[in-house]
Amino acid sequence: MKETRYFYVPDAAMAHELPADEASHAVKVLRLVAGDEMMLMDGQGTFYRATVALASNHHCTYEMMESMPQERPWKGHIHLAIAPTKLIERMEWMIEKAVEIGVDEISFLDCKFSERRVVKLPRLEKIAVSAMKQSRKAWATQLHDMQSFKEFIHQERQGVKYIAHCYDEIPRIGLFAALQQQAPEETVTVMIGPEGDFSIDEVREAISCGWQSVHLGTSRLRTETAGLSAVMMTQLSK
Repeated sequence: MKETRYFYVPDAAMAHELPADEASHAVKVLRLVAGDEMMLMDGQGTFYRATVALASNHHCTYEMMESMPQERPWKGHIHLAIAPTKLIERMEWMIEKAVEIGVDEISFLDCKFSERRVVKLPRLEKIAVSAMKQSRKAWATQLHDMQSFKEFIHQERQGVKYIAHCYDEIPRIGLFAALQQQAPEETVTVMIGPEGDFSIDEVREAISCGWQSVHLGTSRLRTETAGLSAVMMTQLSK
């Protein structure tokens, strides 16, 4: 018996054919044929049980069998804003793991000490989708292209806002302790700086815009580890 495979189809309820890249994987790699069962995920909270209707070299159509709305596994909304690392492989790893754990949005920041100021968003989105399918997440993580630190901190946003940094001269509390004071349903945004941290002026400007000053513990973490730790702490608080 073949293992049931999951495919990402954003408009699964309305469409009757897998997107081109998913169709190629289904037919050429997994060798699905007519009658095989598969699961579709729309990234909006619903799985769909379907069967392959027609499989050819470039197309894979399906027949919908059952709609299966999912219960959201965490409350509130989790948004990680992070300065991408010089070695993009580290950021790709973090995205994969953060999506597996559960995060709603990831934004990329261009900061004063950033060593990477450009990201290839389509590649990162593919990694996020792959992690979503692997971990059976019903909600897709939204990725946002690079934007300046100043632009990001001045945007209006709902919920509580935290900036994690390593400056002892600026008062800060532990992120997890701060999160435990918030309602589980709260929208949470956490900013993580580049390998050289935010500049002290950036931290002070963010605080003046209503961002709360926090730390992630006593250890000094790599950027990608800090990002993943922030996501995990936020998940545990919900």
